[in-house]
Amino acid sequence: MERMLAAALAVIVSLVLSSCTQENKPETPANPSSPPAPAAQKPAAPGPEPDYVKVQHVLIGFKDAVGFRARPMPPKAAGRTQEQARVLAEEVFARAKKGEDFDGLVREYTDDSHPGIYSMANHGKTPGPKTYPRGEMAAAFGDVGFPLPVGGIGMSAYDPAKSPFGWHIIKRLPME
Repeated sequence: MERMLAAALAVIVSLVLSSCTQENKPETPANPSSPPAPAAQKPAAPGPEPDYVKVQHVLIGFKDAVGFRARPMPPKAAGRTQEQARVLAEEVFARAKKGEDFDGLVREYTDDSHPGIYSMANHGKTPGPKTYPRGEMAAAFGDVGFPLPVGGIGMSAYDPAKSPFGWHIIKRLPME
């Protein structure tokens, strides 16, 4: 009986150790004829952010966005619910990611003024003329804009604290 318990314990320990050392290996599929599941990929380590960026954005707002409580409500946003704004933002983001003319998307959909281009200075950098300190912009705006590569497109979702006006679809432009 002791040998059986010792053997069972050895198998259990072996299985536990095996699972600990194979956490990054793909699992073997239950059905051998199906392809293996893709291995989970870790996100790339972020590199240092640039000192200055220039971005263009489409703002998709909605009637109850907290950012518009102290500012005039854009006419298009005034008739939109939060859910309608989310759906529209995801559609515009998908179109932008597919390569549709970004300036055309800004012209058609933004609840900001066209062309919606802003230059920002990163934390600790002195802003130049027509450049906003990152800390004076909606937090999510800079959080998405600074890590983007030139030509990259990202989106910040509505968050009352970090993106209080709605959704921002952001494209990083080259500095001139």
